[in-house]
Amino acid sequence: MISHQEIVEELVGHFGTKVTEFDEPHGLLTFTCPSNDIIDILTYLNKSDRLKFRFLTDITGIHFPDAKGKEFGVVYHLHSFENAVRLRIKVYLSKDDINIPTASELYAGANWMERETFDFYGIKFTGHPNLTRILNMDEMDYHPMRKEYPLEDATREDKIDALFGR
Repeated sequence: MISHQEIVEELVGHFGTKVTEFDEPHGLLTFTCPSNDIIDILTYLNKSDRLKFRFLTDITGIHFPDAKGKEFGVVYHLHSFENAVRLRIKVYLSKDDINIPTASELYAGANWMERETFDFYGIKFTGHPNLTRILNMDEMDYHPMRKEYPLEDATREDKIDALFGR
């Protein structure tokens, strides 16, 4: 087994300031990196004979419309079975450039996960072999998980705001 501190030391030793914001919410080692470095970091984690993060558990998107310059994010969850440890990597993107390199050549499972993230958030995985919608209809001209729409229908008259704590 390998400790979180040993993982942090190895990553910082190899990537320096490209890996930042280390944290352990709920015991899950988490850090942030720039989008142009994500493939190098994923490759290192996968190919390392010591770290052995060879299983990609999940890729998903996040949308923070009020976070200037970091409106979108891609979150990677990795698992090292040999070391019995999980890892989360966050990459933030500006709404002006929602492109990030594909990890589908490194992890075959990334193909489907990236298509799902594109489908729901509109994040573009450059180099992906078939970046098309996977769950929603092709005719949709929006990405449903973006926080771009009001949560309630303002035209409804059958709701009394006082009953909802407003």
